[in-house]
Amino acid sequence: MGRQYSNTSSRQIWQPNPALDLPMYRQIEAYIRQKITTGEWSAGTRLPSQRTLATSMGVNRSTLVTALDNLTAAGMIEGRHGGGTYVSGSGWHSMAHAALPNWSEAAQEGWYYPNLPEIQQINQAEFRPGIIRLGTGELAPELMPNEAFNKILQTLSSQTRMLNYIEPQGSLALREALSIHLQSNGIQASPDSILIVSGSLQALHLISVGLLPRGSTVLLEKPSYLYSIHAFQSAGLKLNGIAMEEEGLHLGHLEHAIRTLHSGNDENNSESFPLLYTIPSFHNPTGSVMSCRRRDELMSLARNSGISILEDAAYQELWLDHPPPLPLKAMDQEGRVLHMGTLSKAVSPGLRLGWLVGPVPVIRRLADIKMQTDYGTSSLAQEAAALWFTDGHHTTHMERLRPELRRRRDFMLELLHRYFHDIAEWATPEGGFYIWLRFTAEPLSIRKLFSACLEADVLIHPGYLYDRLDASHIRLSYAYASQDEMERGLIVLAQEAHRLMKPSV
Repeated sequence: MGRQYSNTSSRQIWQPNPALDLPMYRQIEAYIRQKITTGEWSAGTRLPSQRTLATSMGVNRSTLVTALDNLTAAGMIEGRHGGGTYVSGSGWHSMAHAALPNWSEAAQEGWYYPNLPEIQQINQAEFRPGIIRLGTGELAPELMPNEAFNKILQTLSSQTRMLNYIEPQGSLALREALSIHLQSNGIQASPDSILIVSGSLQALHLISVGLLPRGSTVLLEKPSYLYSIHAFQSAGLKLNGIAMEEEGLHLGHLEHAIRTLHSGNDENNSESFPLLYTIPSFHNPTGSVMSCRRRDELMSLARNSGISILEDAAYQELWLDHPPPLPLKAMDQEGRVLHMGTLSKAVSPGLRLGWLVGPVPVIRRLADIKMQTDYGTSSLAQEAAALWFTDGHHTTHMERLRPELRRRRDFMLELLHRYFHDIAEWATPEGGFYIWLRFTAEPLSIRKLFSACLEADVLIHPGYLYDRLDASHIRLSYAYASQDEMERGLIVLAQEAHRLMKPSV
């Protein structure tokens, strides 16, 4: 009936075939009818906008409208007050199926929070052909160690153990390799104190449901990565943001927040186990580094106040000018710090592999929960990661990666000086992926800027994803876009920012 085409992201999108005798509006009508009658688009499902549908199908809007009008007349779809077109829950639909499940309503009833609308837009737009990704927090494909992993997979092809289940805490070979690797960052961790997880997000989820009572409070930097995801909030936890300054967390504000929590507690209150989540090295989204002195002060405050710390070290090894101070876990002599690492940033997000270091009772508790949810991270990925460390690939890769990231960072800074010197300010990151850009000229709506850039196929990350009250920042990344894409994208960003700053006549 129709034809399929492949775009640059290898995603298959349906389009009507103009070579067929059947008019294209009839092909569209039949396609949508099939989606509805097979239950793929259930009652109450909202259709994409007419503009989005017409663009994706490669037809003009009038052709699409003709098909939609016919489906409306047949009672299969309906417009609703307030806008939008939905699959009908009445008429032919309810007569043909007396007890239709309302999946659209059910999808709103689950306890896990949906992503913020802008996050959903970003997740979808990242795979749109021609998009320039100026905010993406991952390595460009050409920076990933494809050749090394091809060699690793060839080595593994002669083995069979990678097809089996692996013990609850993860591959012993990988945990032993990580135990040695962590020593280079000053962390002493036996394999028994390491849990292999399917990326940092899974570690956050396990901690939120396995260690923290519902209603308890998590302290964190403001802005923070946690504000852009809902792992903690969906588990019934509250977030309490702590301001940052040049050296890192503002300890005066942190101490006040801890006292406030303790003062409202009784013996049975869940707040007796406050947890601080922090990204001390090359912070997401600001790119800042907590100073050595501030790390000492933080650990002292933690000992005196009784708080525990969840340290996110996703960017620890991505230094560009000089290594950051040792992780908090390297300073921990009481088992107070949970240390979270991953291969997603420095190596490959597609491996979906990370680790958590902590006291053995905590690791065993979370391993048990993990077995109940996924029965273990991919054994193939774990065996590949073990060879990645033991065969020396990681050291070689980092030595090659840092100069390339440094070159990209410097090129983006040069472009920012050229196009944004009069409207924004920023700091030079010493590592990681991000530049935290603050617009100094007013008025400027970051929401309008995000939408305008997206219309022009340029994707940025607005600051309010990391601090709901932020109205002046965006997060830029120099890790993904090519130099040509960086320049074209930043020119568009500058043009749109200047346009939105102009006073309306």
